[in-house]
Amino acid sequence: MKPFPRAEVSRQALQHNLARLKQIAPNSKVMAVVKANGYGHGLLNVANSVTQGQHQADGFGLARLEEALAMRQGGVTARLLLLEGFFRQSDLPLLNQHDIETVVHHESQLTMLESATVEQPISVWLKIDSGMHRLGFGVDDFNDVYQRLIQCDNVKKPVNLMTHFSCADEPENPITTEQINCFNAIAKDLGGDRTLANSAGTLFWPTSQADWIRPGIALYGVSPVMGDRGYAHQLVPAMELMSRLIAVREHKKGASVGYGAYWQAKRDTRLGVVAIGYGDGYPRNAPEGTPVWVNGRLVPIVGRVSMDMLTVDLGPDATEQVGDDVQLWGKNLAVEDVAEHIGTIAYELVTKLTPRVTVCLD
Repeated sequence: MKPFPRAEVSRQALQHNLARLKQIAPNSKVMAVVKANGYGHGLLNVANSVTQGQHQADGFGLARLEEALAMRQGGVTARLLLLEGFFRQSDLPLLNQHDIETVVHHESQLTMLESATVEQPISVWLKIDSGMHRLGFGVDDFNDVYQRLIQCDNVKKPVNLMTHFSCADEPENPITTEQINCFNAIAKDLGGDRTLANSAGTLFWPTSQADWIRPGIALYGVSPVMGDRGYAHQLVPAMELMSRLIAVREHKKGASVGYGAYWQAKRDTRLGVVAIGYGDGYPRNAPEGTPVWVNGRLVPIVGRVSMDMLTVDLGPDATEQVGDDVQLWGKNLAVEDVAEHIGTIAYELVTKLTPRVTVCLD
């Protein structure tokens, strides 16, 4: 019997999405972003799915060194890039040992590189702050930093260049064009590889695709843009979050359900209790009406989501029974739909699942 709740991750969907992204950016290599445990899909599940077969990722982007080490320990031999860079000088020997590339975005990292003793030069991606104003070197500092990296024996040449967009998920916002122009002006005539485009850049800003694209959420079949859906770009959801009914109850008009008597029935009906709650990562603040999928139809959440359970209104004529499967999001119910009902983004939903949810690779 399958465990519940569980997140069923489709290898075929991941491979399909990678192939589709390569169609969208045919002249770019793909650095698949697998931070946050592969956006909740399982770090090695994702990596192993897109390093096999006809369509393979050319490299992987991660947030932390621990994630990169787990990739190497799991047998992944592709290029790995630390998108936040290294945090301590003692990290540098590990980058050497495991052939891990690093972003450099701050003076402290540059100083550590210059003063380190390493066995061989480290591959570096210099981050340009083109307008995000979070990480990276600004226009006024770039030339000095670039020259220091070129002159540093601990840095492999050529130095690669990157930036990150602040508003690419707003296709009408001119800031992205300004960032592209800023990056291109700085990078003009310099060597090395270049990467600008995240998922939104890849899908909506083709002039940003450059040598590498860095798709994150799109790899998992989800659109990065509010109001948009992955299927609009021929992407397929890679995750189905599943649980089941553990109770079906007759419920009288006017009666409440759950903590705080938050909801009262407007009619006689039947309620279903689903074995999933905020202890599993399903948001406690999901409002009345947030949909779930049961037996081929959408039904609304009623009452407050609790730690281990949530309740749905199945309707007075419901025929559901204990043990029936419930889909919280997936192929039948886009995670973007659920996120919009809750007032959050799909990124948060898929990455917040707790260890109580069994992640299964299909």
